[in-house]
Amino acid sequence: MKFLRNFLASILGSLFAFGIMFVMFLIFVSLVSSSEDTVSVKDNSILELQLQRPISDYTGSNELDPFAGIFDESQGLDEIIHAIEVAKNDDRIKGISINNNFIIAGLAQTQAIRKSLEDFKAEGKFIYAYADFFMQRDYYLASVADSVFINPVGVLDFKGLSTEVLYYKELQEKSGIKMEVIRHGKYKSAVEPYLEDTMSEANRSQLTSLLQSLWNSMVTDMSETRSISESDLNVIADTLGGRTPKFAKLSGLIDDVVFYDEYENKLANALQLKKDEKINYSTLDDYVKYSNKKTLKSGDDKIAVVFAQGEIFYGEGGPNIIGQGIINEALIKAREDDKVKAIVLRVNSPGGSALTSDIIWREVELTKKEKPVIVSMGNVAASGGYYIAAGADKIYAEPTTITGSIGVFGTVPNLTELADNVGINAEQVGTNKNAVEYSLFEPMQDSFKNQVQESIEETYETFLQRVSQGRGMTMAQVDSVAQGRVWSGTEALEIGLVDELGNLDDAIAAAAEMAELSAYGVKKFPKYKSGFERFMEDLEGASVRVKENLLKDEIGEEAYQVLKELKSLKKQSGIQAKMPFALDIK
Repeated sequence: MKFLRNFLASILGSLFAFGIMFVMFLIFVSLVSSSEDTVSVKDNSILELQLQRPISDYTGSNELDPFAGIFDESQGLDEIIHAIEVAKNDDRIKGISINNNFIIAGLAQTQAIRKSLEDFKAEGKFIYAYADFFMQRDYYLASVADSVFINPVGVLDFKGLSTEVLYYKELQEKSGIKMEVIRHGKYKSAVEPYLEDTMSEANRSQLTSLLQSLWNSMVTDMSETRSISESDLNVIADTLGGRTPKFAKLSGLIDDVVFYDEYENKLANALQLKKDEKINYSTLDDYVKYSNKKTLKSGDDKIAVVFAQGEIFYGEGGPNIIGQGIINEALIKAREDDKVKAIVLRVNSPGGSALTSDIIWREVELTKKEKPVIVSMGNVAASGGYYIAAGADKIYAEPTTITGSIGVFGTVPNLTELADNVGINAEQVGTNKNAVEYSLFEPMQDSFKNQVQESIEETYETFLQRVSQGRGMTMAQVDSVAQGRVWSGTEALEIGLVDELGNLDDAIAAAAEMAELSAYGVKKFPKYKSGFERFMEDLEGASVRVKENLLKDEIGEEAYQVLKELKSLKKQSGIQAKMPFALDIK
């Protein structure tokens, strides 16, 4: 019976595998045939900008790969901006419609898209924006438009920035599961939620300063494009003066309250269409396929752009994880490529492993000796993210970048109270005084804590040295702006942690200037495996995503994020140079 059961299981497994391969073959044939079709962009068209998928700085996709995009849930900021730049000079594209976004991007990414839209408008082309409801970040992007419209029963969220930090001290006491915390720096609030039930004044001070700086940058941008003074915009936020379409129009946040069909009539008028003529739309996804084949910068000489995005973990790394393997390999390839004359390291990371950060820092140092290295900071380049950036020849940040957080910490779970409550007793035996390692089930010994504290102090001292060396500051000067405190890009410029405010294109231009290039192309690193390839390597990937989505639906988005945060602690090993908590700015 056992043989028959195993035999039948083998047959079913083979049939299942054959079925998957057959489906993949059909998809391949479909994709290859569709790839032969060119994207058709008609004359007198509108580029429809809908940003409803998560945005990452870079997807690493290869447009020649027929499987590119399969199972890839995000869209690349680099591709979005490139598409807008191509559309700016495309005579067939007369304007852009920003339509019903629910943008899933950081403030710096949103600001970068907004800047590219301003450049588009400067060519004399129009931008209109419409939404059934505007979340605050959606409105920030839409406010760049010549005219902004909202549904008559829509909602506009405009109230200023806020964030929320969860504290777990009482939960630890009730559950018996405790996080032992060892840190350096009074501002290292990444671990504060495990130590306290309320927010410290130091943490509240830095968060207030950070949020105010980010908000000021947004208000300045909106003031310029909406012709509303900054003080009036703050009054509107304080009084919720845009909470209804009627109030939003009266306050000047929007231009008119219309239904979508009426909005389309306005688009048709902007295109000067006759009564029965239909609007030619080109979706962003389609236009990206077209624009990816258009090169705006060309030349035999190259500027390499190395994208480092995600948390920092020891190992190979991937599209959303910075590991020394994939990043150092990219730096070495760029360094050894004779056509590459300068390198831009694009950093978008809250930090992570201090060891990995130092390994990457060293590779940047080696690269800098041979070619100029410029850093461009994205949404966040904090703690370990700042660590790997500190040695560059020059650092650019967006005004809304979150950076700094120069500090280190360690967290070690301890289950002593839980073990006592449920009747677990752990006994250890060893040959030497320090042979027995730290046990989850015993109170932390002073000797172990002192060892970890010593490592943290050494790591912090090394961190300060790296920044001091890279920024031309004394150790005392670095320490005065360190202690784990976070800063906006604007604040970081004032205290010397960055050199210039600007986006990725500004950093590329600076790299070209340092390399004395007038004509150049851009070469991007690293190349990731496509989502399809990753899926084929691990068929469980699809089921994992399904489980994650089911769990998210069951417990809600906020609870799911808390669960992810706690789960991520399991992945942390060694000393951490990491951003203070998961900062969700609303």
